[in-house]
Amino acid sequence: MERAALLDINGQIFAEQGRALNAVASRDVKVIIVGNPCNTNALISLKNAPDLPAKYFHALTRLDENRAKCQLALKAGVFYDKVSNVTIWGNHSTTQVPDFLNAKINGRPVRKVIKDTKWLEEDFTKTVQMRGGVLIEKCGRSSAASTTVSIVDAIRSLITPTSEGDWFSSGVFTTKNPYGIAEDIVFSMPCRSKGNGDYELVTDVTISDFLWERIKKSEAELLAKKKCVAHLTGEGNALCDIPEDTMLPGEM
Repeated sequence: MERAALLDINGQIFAEQGRALNAVASRDVKVIIVGNPCNTNALISLKNAPDLPAKYFHALTRLDENRAKCQLALKAGVFYDKVSNVTIWGNHSTTQVPDFLNAKINGRPVRKVIKDTKWLEEDFTKTVQMRGGVLIEKCGRSSAASTTVSIVDAIRSLITPTSEGDWFSSGVFTTKNPYGIAEDIVFSMPCRSKGNGDYELVTDVTISDFLWERIKKSEAELLAKKKCVAHLTGEGNALCDIPEDTMLPGEM
């Protein structure tokens, strides 16, 4: 199936869901979009729900965060719960950017615990980006159980106060973000919550040239996909030109 057709078919579903939420949902509803491509589908949904706060729509990137934490824990020889401050930047696709620069293990910067820079910049990043495909190839199906756990984790992070100094990842609306990421898209960024279902973006993060180069690539992908679904967001005719296949395995 052509990318434009896939985006259109999936997008129509989420446009309808957005209109339904706009018509009958609580004005304080919180929405987590899981269906892929989830960042773009979240954008479509929120654009079709103009009476609801755009910031209350989330694209699920917690699965990617959980995978990143597991890889760091395995490499460092520690339990998963010793890893904190992990961010997934960008799109839930192979352009996602798992951030080891700001991550911590037992409260220490990852780079002081794992000193293998090549592994962090190459193997770690690629493993997290491609983990879904590896599981499908091995098991013959997508990781439904892991996805379910990540949905629960994402909800828990919104209704439980974030631990002091920590944060979690979620694909959220970028308008007025503090990082310089393009506005009016849904982009995974680091968030904190007071436990009331709301969140704020984390400002005390370091973005190196290494991270920024990759963040901009994911941003470009999302901007291109936004043009593909312009007819579903009320922004004119669709214009789809995405030369590189970055869909995660199972998205078809």
